[in-house]
Amino acid sequence: MSILVASIPSGHVYVRHLASPSSPGADPVVRLVDPPSGRSAGSTWWPPRMLSRAWISEHAAEFDVMHVHFGFDALSPEDLQDVVAALREHDRPLVVTVHDLRNPHHEAPRLHDAQLGVLVHAADALITLTPGAAAEVRARWGREATVLPHPQVVPDEWLDQVRPERDEFVVGVHAKSLRANMDPSPLIDSLVAALPGMPGARLRVDAHTEVMTPGFLRHDALFSDSVISLDQQGLIELRVHDYFSDDELWQYLHGLDVSVLPYQFGTHSGWLEACHDLGTWVVAPDCGFYAEQRPCLSYSATGPDRLTSLVEAVRTAHDRWLSGESAPRATGPERQAEREGLARSHEVLYSELRTRRLRCTS
Repeated sequence: MSILVASIPSGHVYVRHLASPSSPGADPVVRLVDPPSGRSAGSTWWPPRMLSRAWISEHAAEFDVMHVHFGFDALSPEDLQDVVAALREHDRPLVVTVHDLRNPHHEAPRLHDAQLGVLVHAADALITLTPGAAAEVRARWGREATVLPHPQVVPDEWLDQVRPERDEFVVGVHAKSLRANMDPSPLIDSLVAALPGMPGARLRVDAHTEVMTPGFLRHDALFSDSVISLDQQGLIELRVHDYFSDDELWQYLHGLDVSVLPYQFGTHSGWLEACHDLGTWVVAPDCGFYAEQRPCLSYSATGPDRLTSLVEAVRTAHDRWLSGESAPRATGPERQAEREGLARSHEVLYSELRTRRLRCTS
């Protein structure tokens, strides 16, 4: 008998890769298709329509469990209280995976703390990705979270693709759209100063068009002027573009030796997982739990050692590159086994919650 899950969302790569890779058609867990948001063709599930009293009341008979991953930042804490109340009215259990203990898009933590607090307190079961995050959930809310690893991010055909051979050591800093947790300019300046001491090294800086173009809402003139000047001096290779497609992102990460995450706060990272899939070193800040998630090199997220520790981490990766040492990389069989375990763990959890609910209502 299938277990029907209202997964929010179901189309995200993390959630798609929770299904069994060996028997997708026979998987007992069936995740409902994301109802289109109607906001735009490029945002099919956000904001999530499932997270509303009206949707739950209309569709309660169509699912056994609701599982929230992402998207609740679109709702106020009061809206989330209504969602919880609707689930209780219809006897539908709630599972929450705590991906982010701090929202990387919010300047201050207060709103996310309130949103997450509603869900964590109300959840019938909690999941998170690392022991450190589970300990923080326990300390903040007195709840126990099951620790399950992040599944692979890239498609199977990329997992064992041979890395390109080259004589250069390519360091990448992707500023994306300069979300709230990013502060890349000091890191870029420090790397520009340090890389001449690393033979064969060059620095590639990527940024989205909306950051670099005057008149766009997210335009940052100081950042834009700085990286354009560095590019014109031949000190960096600047690439300006819109959001990468998935294949473009895998190709980009595959072409780097090191990807520097220019974050000042955060918790876990799908970007880190993609690099682990592709064999690219990650230099990550010591905030959050990146180093627990997958092997990486760490630097200080804030404070007086931020820039010196960054350079030291990149230099360590460069030394390993010179010696012929590869970055830790997932293999296809490892990821397949991990996904089978994740599929089974979620199936058991959902089944237990459904059985408990049916026992209580019979």
